[in-house]
Amino acid sequence: MRAPGKKPTKKPTQKPKKKVASVIAVRLNGHFSLRMQVDGNVVASLDDDYRVSLGQFSAATMERAQNLTNGLPIASLTASLARKSVREMTMLVHRLARHGLLEYSLSSPRGEMDLVVIEPQIPEYWPKCAKLNSGDTVVLSRFAYLRRRANEMVLESPRAGALFRIRDPTLAATLAALSQPQKISRLRRNAASFNLALLELLLDSQMLFKLDAKGGDAFRVDEGDDGLVLWDFHDLVFHCRSTEGRHANPLGGTFAFADVVPPLPAIRPPWPGKKIDLRKFSSAGPNSPFAELLRERHSVRDFDDKHPITLAELAQFLDTTARVLSEWKSSGDLEVGPEVTYSSRPYPSAGSAYELELYLAISNCDGLASGFYHYDAGGHALATISTSAMHLEALSAAAEFAMDAPGPPQVLITIAARFGRISWKYSAIAYSLILKDVGALVQTFYLAATAMGLGGCAIGSINIDLFTKMTGLEFHVEGPVGQFALGRGK
Repeated sequence: MRAPGKKPTKKPTQKPKKKVASVIAVRLNGHFSLRMQVDGNVVASLDDDYRVSLGQFSAATMERAQNLTNGLPIASLTASLARKSVREMTMLVHRLARHGLLEYSLSSPRGEMDLVVIEPQIPEYWPKCAKLNSGDTVVLSRFAYLRRRANEMVLESPRAGALFRIRDPTLAATLAALSQPQKISRLRRNAASFNLALLELLLDSQMLFKLDAKGGDAFRVDEGDDGLVLWDFHDLVFHCRSTEGRHANPLGGTFAFADVVPPLPAIRPPWPGKKIDLRKFSSAGPNSPFAELLRERHSVRDFDDKHPITLAELAQFLDTTARVLSEWKSSGDLEVGPEVTYSSRPYPSAGSAYELELYLAISNCDGLASGFYHYDAGGHALATISTSAMHLEALSAAAEFAMDAPGPPQVLITIAARFGRISWKYSAIAYSLILKDVGALVQTFYLAATAMGLGGCAIGSINIDLFTKMTGLEFHVEGPVGQFALGRGK
């Protein structure tokens, strides 16, 4: 009850809070600094040991570029593009991006803290927000994983062009919730920390994917094409992180642990116990021609460009090492299902799958024009592939650098794999089988080259993104797993 004549007090109506979008900003990698030379050329430098020339820009642009130290909102680079100063600043930022010198931040509206820092893993990466509506249902990609790196948590995926450093711990709970399909409207209501811009960035980076209107389950077939369906998580991560092109980690002979542990000896210390000396048995007679061939095999990195390999020699080399010898069909171990086609070639292959394909970059071969070719092992023929001279030069230059050679190889053989040919049958071990097959093929290359008086050298690193640009093939459908340089040694 209330006192007579006294009206009940009304609570003041609260206006709904205005939603303010998070800020996506671009900033210079903390290890680099910008400076302008007297001729107007802007240079990005790393402790004066490494420099990247970015071209000439105005003093006004250079002054504005100082904002890249703390961060420049990306929206400011797209507004008023009619203005010369904005266009020039945008050009500078994109040149920095192509050289991998930028990172991006997603911060709270007031900018007091970074929620997420985005590290590009490929030069072409630029943060984009794929549109999400309240009715959309999303789920985390099965290739996305959250791990500790030093004292940070990072979210990454071999399919993504960037990794995300998670600075706000509450976002990790939201990511965990996305292990199950979530409707955006429900996630907005229930998530401990909801950030639509982050979800849209993750969707663009293929860390998330949408499910159809019916909902469905987060099965493999919902996420990508048939080629992607066949990949196990650990295989795709291994493929992308052990090659160049889709990550920004150090790769190759970095001697990362030289100051941590001593190197292991070249020969393992003998096991204790009774020994049987085999030397008196193995030296009973002369070595066979094959044994001599094995001992003569060695890597050749310096090629005689005055006397290059000939087309006839290349044809003989490919015939000896990789040509299809026979074909047949069989149901194999399948009690029901389609017949599988098989082939036989001069080197062994897991399950007779013969998933490996050869692509030849010709720099100097007598009788064959420079260019990029695919070897048709069934027809014993070379098919020309149209690709840019810039990409072809980049492929040869990378091989030259990897071998520490004085010049490019006369013939650079890229060994690619049709991944589905193996993973259609084998689970958990598919990629390891492919690498075993590469090892068998490389040894076959070495022995054939030695027998023919040619030189060869296996190459340990390759850029899978460059191969994609040269062939137009999706990196998860068919991609490089090895390389071999071939030519006439000096």
